[in-house]
Amino acid sequence: MKKRNGSSFYPSYSIASVYDLDFQKLYEKGYRALFFDIDNTLVLHDAPAEEETKAFFERLREIGFKTAILSNNGKERVEQFASKVGAMYYREHAGKPSAKAYLDAAEALDTDRKKCLFFGDQIFTDILGGNRAGIPTVLVRPMGSEKYFHIVLKRMLEKPFLFLYKRKNALWKNEP
Repeated sequence: MKKRNGSSFYPSYSIASVYDLDFQKLYEKGYRALFFDIDNTLVLHDAPAEEETKAFFERLREIGFKTAILSNNGKERVEQFASKVGAMYYREHAGKPSAKAYLDAAEALDTDRKKCLFFGDQIFTDILGGNRAGIPTVLVRPMGSEKYFHIVLKRMLEKPFLFLYKRKNALWKNEP
């Protein structure tokens, strides 16, 4: 699915941190389900779910959101993280940037994909996959530096897309 702004590599929005958004306002705008990547979106790479993250998911549930974790990580990491934060749905080995995991999550949570938001820190997996599924995407500024070479390489390849996105949008300040 090609984005209206011309590229499936561009997010619908971009923010500095998920922890700074006014989620009550997003609920009032009609969003009902929130999908999240884990590493460098919710916590530092390979870090466990911290108290801040658990409280964050509790606040989302209180507002009325359905939540999902979609990660290319393995079963043990994703299952433990999703359990600790109380996500209603999770998918390990999600196969991002394939649209399937996103569409499966929307179906499992019985939510129209236009009422979902996906939050992730990587263009070539998180954003491309959400855009392919027709789900609004939110690029989150990575929380920390990368320790894996393949992700460092992806970050270098993302730079031209970030530059072009920034020409039309407020990078890290374009909230849904």
